[in-house]
Amino acid sequence: MLRTALRNVLAHKARLIMTVLSVMLGVAFVAGTLVFGDTTANAFRTAAVTSLKGVAVSVQSPVQPGAAAAGGPDGKPASTLNTALAHKIRALPGVAAVRPTVNGEVTVAGKDGLPVNTDKARQNLATNYLPGKDSRISLKEGRGPASEGELALDAKTAEKAGYEIGDTVRFAIDGPALAKKLVGTVSTEDPQVNAGGTLTLFDTRTAQKLFLHPGQFHEIAVAAKDGTDHRELTDRVRALLPDKGAKAISGEDLAAEQADRIVEGTGALTKALLGFAGIALFIGAFIIANTFTMLIAQRSREIALMRAVGASCRQVVRSVLIEAALLGLGASAAGFVLGLGIAVAMRPLLNASGTGLPDGPLVISSGTLVWSLVVGVLITVLAAWLPSRKAAKIAPVMALSSVDQAPPARAVVARNVLGALLTGAGVLVMVYVSTLTTTAKSNLMTAMLGGVLTLVGVIVLAPLLSRPLITLAGQATSRLFGVTGKLAKENALRNPRRTAATASALMVGLALVTGLTVVGHSTERALVAESTQGLSADYKVSNGSLSGTGLDVGAAAKIARVPGVATAVPTTSAGFDTKGGFAMITGTDPKAFGKAARLDFRAGSLRDIGPGKIAVSDELADKGGLKVGDTLNAGTTTGRAGKERKVKLKVVAVYAKTPTTQDALGTLADVLPYSDNKKLEEVLVKAEPGQAAGLERKIRAALGDSPLMEVQSHEQAVNDGGRAINLVLKMMYGLLGMALLISVLGVVNTLAMSVFERTREIGMLRAIGLDRSGIKQMVRLESVVISMFGAALGIGTGIFLAWAGSGMASSTMDTYETVLPWGQLGIFLALALVIGVLAAIWPARRAARLNMLQSIQSS
Repeated sequence: MLRTALRNVLAHKARLIMTVLSVMLGVAFVAGTLVFGDTTANAFRTAAVTSLKGVAVSVQSPVQPGAAAAGGPDGKPASTLNTALAHKIRALPGVAAVRPTVNGEVTVAGKDGLPVNTDKARQNLATNYLPGKDSRISLKEGRGPASEGELALDAKTAEKAGYEIGDTVRFAIDGPALAKKLVGTVSTEDPQVNAGGTLTLFDTRTAQKLFLHPGQFHEIAVAAKDGTDHRELTDRVRALLPDKGAKAISGEDLAAEQADRIVEGTGALTKALLGFAGIALFIGAFIIANTFTMLIAQRSREIALMRAVGASCRQVVRSVLIEAALLGLGASAAGFVLGLGIAVAMRPLLNASGTGLPDGPLVISSGTLVWSLVVGVLITVLAAWLPSRKAAKIAPVMALSSVDQAPPARAVVARNVLGALLTGAGVLVMVYVSTLTTTAKSNLMTAMLGGVLTLVGVIVLAPLLSRPLITLAGQATSRLFGVTGKLAKENALRNPRRTAATASALMVGLALVTGLTVVGHSTERALVAESTQGLSADYKVSNGSLSGTGLDVGAAAKIARVPGVATAVPTTSAGFDTKGGFAMITGTDPKAFGKAARLDFRAGSLRDIGPGKIAVSDELADKGGLKVGDTLNAGTTTGRAGKERKVKLKVVAVYAKTPTTQDALGTLADVLPYSDNKKLEEVLVKAEPGQAAGLERKIRAALGDSPLMEVQSHEQAVNDGGRAINLVLKMMYGLLGMALLISVLGVVNTLAMSVFERTREIGMLRAIGLDRSGIKQMVRLESVVISMFGAALGIGTGIFLAWAGSGMASSTMDTYETVLPWGQLGIFLALALVIGVLAAIWPARRAARLNMLQSIQSS
């Protein structure tokens, strides 16, 4: 049977090429993902080990950079690590050197006055420069900072900002802009900096003055003498630490902790990519099953002869499965090699978008090779199992008299019943999901189960659905293209199972793409609504510091004096416990607020708000049973007021809640004392008619031109609301592109083998007058009909799944509602049409080139 299987593989190389490609691409995705994950994790571990080179013990302060806890009269945090402790550690036996460091966050302004890095996901790091002691940092040009008026930058930041040695660099920490002279540039292997962050260096005294207090540090790195036991040294260092949260950890343990975090971080990315690889392999399984089903139908006489000479059912099944295993093994080996190329290409592609992955050698583990081969062979064998069972059931006499037997009526009924049950169960689960209002893990798992059941049910029902949908499409092709259009429809309906299997591969890919697109488009609309709904202001001014220090109370008055500004409205917020639950109250100037925002009042108005008098949203009023005239007893939950206080606020108005006004609206004087920093969060700016253009520069200048200032126009708010979602969608489209490519191979494969099956029929059509162009048009239209059938199922299923998940999405975004992107859905339909045309190019040319007489004589 092994020789028979090998002979069959070699005898049908051309017919199996598309199957080989689909398996190869799926395995390449798996192998590339695993190799990329191992390579990235190893590169990060190497970078972490390099950064800890020579560190035997790390002494860390409980006060981290950017901490908001006040440690002195100046409001700066205080660290328990100081110069005296550093001297004590240096005096311990076995200590070779100590490296005390001060860390912080600095936002650097470019020569154009705008911040160099506005992406809050990336770090703007700062530290003290220790010449010759810090192996993580290498001087590239100039020298290190040595006095209070000097600083150094990493070379990439200096280039991006347009600075050269000797220029004055403007920067900010959490307040007004500062300026120092650039005396040097450095290079670093810090992944955070290479990922698009910035690094600013000061001398030690200046760093302490900016981020801590004189003589204090965030960390003390300890180097050991040769032969010193690091764990024993860690214990000796630990004994010197004050009992105030500081900790000492050995360099080995710290490296292990960082390695665990790296594995966790890269593991999440690897799992996500493997999910898409699984989708690609799942789609490829349709092609494999379709291919073997068609091959078995074409080789029915051969199988009958094997049965006639004594081959048992098990031997027939074994022959087909061995053939599938050989095919899967060869395709998987080729896919593994292709996967190595994918892994090599992924790092520069991701770095082009600013990911900043470190360099490192390609890591190819034996486990990756084994899993790639096992997955490819297993998927191929499983996909070929049902066709092999069908082959074993062919009776020798019946097979000798027919090329392609129709499936028994009982099997058709059983399939339709199973499909209806699966689809019904999936729809019921998704309808239940649509009622869920939280994104708890159990709810997400339920949604995934419902989605899988729905998709599988539609796949099983596809042969039943194909007849009405393809008949409908066939009416259009018949009217537009006449005889060839009618022949295309009949060919597509001739074997509903085959047509359904071919269309299902495309359906799965388009269902996922459509679902992601609808969710992404709806989320983008919701984010835009959250940032702009209810606002008529032209600009929104805030502090971009990651520590959230806010704006000075006098910022609104300064902005109001800028020429061209009509109104500057100060706003802040505080949290309160109320009868209706936790609530956020916005404090503002009620008289000016109406000029920069739009509120729909159910009762009362802005004019009624005053000291001790607030307006509440309709949502809070419903939850707390509040109405105009009631007194709200609110307990403070934020701020630095010490013990909890109760505040009595009278409800004088009720308005429709918007994202910008939150749960309640009061005066600035009532809310400001209970805000986190006793500062403003935002200033809403309304410009004079025709004066909005160019106000950003003037507003920045009025507030000291600090790079921390975020002056965002209405248009920028809209663009920023959808930027992150668009980036995610583009990445998802790229990953799902592999699945769509495999589905195209499925259409090509089915058409090519169908042309082989219908060789005699095509010859007869040519004999009665259908020319070569007519044959091409017939095959093309058949391909288009199958593709459009798959697109209709995929887009419809994707929209349903996206709608069902809208309840969970709205739990995190009040403004979320399902919005169909009609333009993009139209593009998907057009894409399916193009796929149908392109997939038919080779099969159509092959059909048109068949010799008429030889085709008629073929068996």
